[in-house]
Amino acid sequence: MAGCCGHEARFDGVSDDYKRRLWLVIAINAVMFVVEIVAGHLAKSQALQADALDFLGDSLTYGISLAVIGASLRVRANAAMLKGISLLAMGGWVFGSTLYRVFYVGVPEADIMGLIGFLALVANLASVLILARYKDGDANVRSVWLCSRNDAIGNVAVMIAALGVWGSATGWPDLIVAGIMAGLFLSSAAQIIRQAMAEKRDVA
Repeated sequence: MAGCCGHEARFDGVSDDYKRRLWLVIAINAVMFVVEIVAGHLAKSQALQADALDFLGDSLTYGISLAVIGASLRVRANAAMLKGISLLAMGGWVFGSTLYRVFYVGVPEADIMGLIGFLALVANLASVLILARYKDGDANVRSVWLCSRNDAIGNVAVMIAALGVWGSATGWPDLIVAGIMAGLFLSSAAQIIRQAMAEKRDVA
């Protein structure tokens, strides 16, 4: 596994196979963003909407990753830093909106949550398998893997939230899962930013 010290050579994304896989994953994420944002609104689910935002973030992240493949390490590290900061902002937004919903808790539609959560899980597992060969690399490549992993974890969490909503007839499981997902965004952002900073120091 690629460490965060920046002293060993890392895969930098310069591979036609990697680019093809990235384009495929971008398409998967873009479609699932549209599906989940609509379903999240219809189901009144904060967890689904948080996961939809993750899909959008991933699509943008992968697009940036494609754009800087083959660029200098400094440019790639800066791109990774930008992605880390965007994940940080995304996590803060989800966390803040979840806190807001605590004071206005409606009961989401558990059946829609479960169905869309399962569909999204299938899409994300496919993305994880497509990118598994390239999960280690520089900060730019590493950020792609972390986003894919976050999606798969988030979808499992949404399905658990759907079961919780169905069993308890309250919206609290949905809000709890949304809060956990916000924490996952923040954790991944910290990892990406740390590695990007280390790589920037290496070329300073």
